[in-house]
Amino acid sequence: MRLRQMRRAASKIEGERSSVLDLSRGRLVLVSAFFVLAYAILVLRAFDLTVIQAVDKEAKAQHEELVQNSVKSGESRRSDIVDRNGVILATTLKISSLFADSKRIADPASAAKKLIKIFPEMSYGDTLQKLQSGKRFIWLKRRITPEQKIEVLKIGEPGLEFEHEYQRFYPQENLAVHMVGYTSLDNQGLSGIERSFDPLLSKGQEPLRLTLDVRLQHALRRELKKSMDSFEAIGAAGVIMDINTGEILGASSLPDFNPHQIKKVEDKELFNRVTLGVYELGSVFKIFSTAVFFEEKNVPVNVTFDATQPVKAGRFEINDYHAENRILTAPEVFMYSSNIGSAMMGQAVGTERLKAFYRDLGLLDPLDFEVREVARPLVPNPWTDISTLTASYGHGLATTPLQLTAAVSSIVNGGYLVKPRLVLDDEPFYDENERISIVSNETVQRMRAFMRLVVTDGTGRNADVKGYRVGGKTGTAEKIVNGRYDRKKLISSFIGVFPMDEPRYAIYIAVDEPKGQKWSYGYATAGWVAAPAVKNVISSMASIMGIVPAKEDSPQQNFGSSLKQYVSIKKKH
Repeated sequence: MRLRQMRRAASKIEGERSSVLDLSRGRLVLVSAFFVLAYAILVLRAFDLTVIQAVDKEAKAQHEELVQNSVKSGESRRSDIVDRNGVILATTLKISSLFADSKRIADPASAAKKLIKIFPEMSYGDTLQKLQSGKRFIWLKRRITPEQKIEVLKIGEPGLEFEHEYQRFYPQENLAVHMVGYTSLDNQGLSGIERSFDPLLSKGQEPLRLTLDVRLQHALRRELKKSMDSFEAIGAAGVIMDINTGEILGASSLPDFNPHQIKKVEDKELFNRVTLGVYELGSVFKIFSTAVFFEEKNVPVNVTFDATQPVKAGRFEINDYHAENRILTAPEVFMYSSNIGSAMMGQAVGTERLKAFYRDLGLLDPLDFEVREVARPLVPNPWTDISTLTASYGHGLATTPLQLTAAVSSIVNGGYLVKPRLVLDDEPFYDENERISIVSNETVQRMRAFMRLVVTDGTGRNADVKGYRVGGKTGTAEKIVNGRYDRKKLISSFIGVFPMDEPRYAIYIAVDEPKGQKWSYGYATAGWVAAPAVKNVISSMASIMGIVPAKEDSPQQNFGSSLKQYVSIKKKH
């Protein structure tokens, strides 16, 4: 009995021992499992620190590099460009751009479908590919609107993120686009002032002030557009210049474009006719041949030229478009725009002197100008005696509208060389002691009177503005097509200066390939096309700038009338 009790006790102890051992074994397993888990966590953490974070760091670095390249470190704001009165022509706005961390996109297919509803220009296939690329940073859409940003947020994908960028904005849009220029998506200047002054503008300093006046720019562009439409022309160019400083108050080239829609722009719209358009500008050049003739020859103002017969130049003949078929005085040669008389003037001056004079005026070399998009003039090579005859009335030599305007300004401003400028400087542009004299004051006064006569009684009557003593010169030139002059394709232009007794402003307008209309009696010449446009610009300028007209009987209003004793006014042109 006792033995049995002892066995029972031993068995109980053994069972308890076994239970303790089992419990201990279980605890050991749990502890072991815990240590394994902890070890695994440590390994994973180490992997995260060494691999995943490295990938993230690399992705972040790539992201930052992309952003840095695109937005100039994301902090620099490109300087504004303003007109002479402080009106903004170009500024910078802070906006959002959409990118994806594709590793965080939960449902790429669903996200892609929702995104193309917000951005219809995006393709589903391309968007899906980006969202499945495995890249930690990939652009989806640059420069989105606040409304679009809200719609993206509604998708609820954590992998769709935003980056702040700077976008160039042009409040005036097309208005002065060829001169102001535009930037790339990454805010790098690609043309105009944006390109030429890109390093300065990128620093984000004070606004860059241009010489342009937005009010005059509007008036100029309006008249160019009106002339183009009225005469069904393919293009037009215009310049308004302060003849004393060279400051460009207005410059427009049509067709133009909206810099906010650069992807839709055609090459013909990008082309700046003011600085890149090289044209034979016709009889406007008679200003220069007449000026150098009087500068070189000691002759009276009423010197005569026999225009009864064409001028023979080898196998060529030089004729007059509006033939008077008589002996003409110098004022009549200019007023009636006689090619024959002007060729004789050039012949009298001689090849070397005429060529040197044109070069002094800046007509034979590329323009030194703040905008880089400038063309090289087309100059006869070799320059023969025949070249001298034709260059005297604007044929055989091609230059840009801006060069032409500056050269005319240099004749009528007192005879001092003026260079066009587009950036406004508070300091005087010229040192009076260093100004280059082009012609004498006597020649200046004669040319002013000649140009006034063209508007009062010559080919430029349609440019006259009552009270403002407008002077000028018409120019109608045939374009060269396939090596030949085409009479149906004209460049019709007019240079106007006012007030002629004391000139301050030059306005040049050229219209490319105008077509004659019923109301113009089939004419598409400068007197019909460009002269009225200049008249309208001057009228607008006078109103905008508060220029008071002279009275009818004032000496100023009658400026140039003394030349009428040397002319015979028989018909209108």
